Amino acid sequence: MLGIGRPYLLTLGAVVVGYAVAIRLHITLDDTLVRDLDHIIGARERSSFIATAVRRAIDEYQRSEALEAALGSIMDSEHDWDTDPGAWVRAQRTDREQRAS
Repeated sequence: MLGIGRPYLLTLGAVVVGYAVAIRLHITLDDTLVRDLDHIIGARERSSFIATAVRRAIDEYQRSEALEAALGSIMDSEHDWDTDPGAWVRAQRTDREQRAS
């Protein structure tokens, strides 16, 4: 539900209208991890560092999921390059060069 000053996102085609807002989370980290974190980036930069780390982990997870979903989508044989991969690559390069000129 929208309220005064509350964040909202409205999708209009490929355009997202609204604003993003930081959400406070309560997480638990062991003291050694916090000490190492503070030593590397300082106590005042924890949130930014953790947000970047989580963003990277999510990107890696999504890439892994996409790769796993693509497994088996290309046949093991009957490719144009199967008989002579070098000739196929040269033909691709020649074709690209002709289109560029």
